[in-house]
Amino acid sequence: MSHLVQFVLLPQIWTNWRTKKTDGLPAIMMYIWALCGVPFGVYAIVQKFNMPIQVQPQCFMALCLVSWAQILHYGHNWPVWKATLIGVGMACLFAGAEAALILTLTPIYNKGNEAPILVIGIVAAVLLAVGLLPPYREIWKRHGRVIGFNWIFLSMDWCGAFFSLMALVAQNTFDVTGGVMYIICCFLEAGIFASHVVWRMRTRKIRKAAAAEGKTFDDVVAEHEARGEHFKWADRQRNPFPGLF
Repeated sequence: MSHLVQFVLLPQIWTNWRTKKTDGLPAIMMYIWALCGVPFGVYAIVQKFNMPIQVQPQCFMALCLVSWAQILHYGHNWPVWKATLIGVGMACLFAGAEAALILTLTPIYNKGNEAPILVIGIVAAVLLAVGLLPPYREIWKRHGRVIGFNWIFLSMDWCGAFFSLMALVAQNTFDVTGGVMYIICCFLEAGIFASHVVWRMRTRKIRKAAAAEGKTFDDVVAEHEARGEHFKWADRQRNPFPGLF
């Protein structure tokens, strides 16, 4: 649960608003993360964790929905009112589902049956990890380049997962479910960082030559496209995961 302590999405939301662009930031990632706030909230409230921990999933869900609505507006050209309306609608739907689950599972948990709430915790962990898969489609599309992400957000999120994992290791008993979740999150987010570093190394000569002419890498790509020439580093258009994205 400590993975959700900080408002890690605020830098990303600010970047989306400042640039008015969300290219490279998958809408499905933010939607899945918002969805995982439901089981996380149920998990915390049913077990009567302290109040800050109960509130954290709700804040995380709200911020994910804000970022998701931004992607619909900036990335998919939805009108502000429409993106806002669907964002608020989803928030109400998720809140209703969470309330229903809390009312259903609390009596069961109070009777000593912990199996249902354990399943809820596992579902939350799986959704959190699955949400990190869609960025890899964007990475493949751009030959390893990462765009659209705020690096402060990504760094904070990775640190949150890493230190949460260390906290579990320091405990007398190791929470296997939580440990596996944090390991997967650390691995997938580290992969995003590594991919961009490798891309920068592979394209350093092209970017250096472009900078010498006062151009950017994107300018070079656009010039090749304008001439109808194949460029090795142009975005791939084919979807490697048809039917999934």
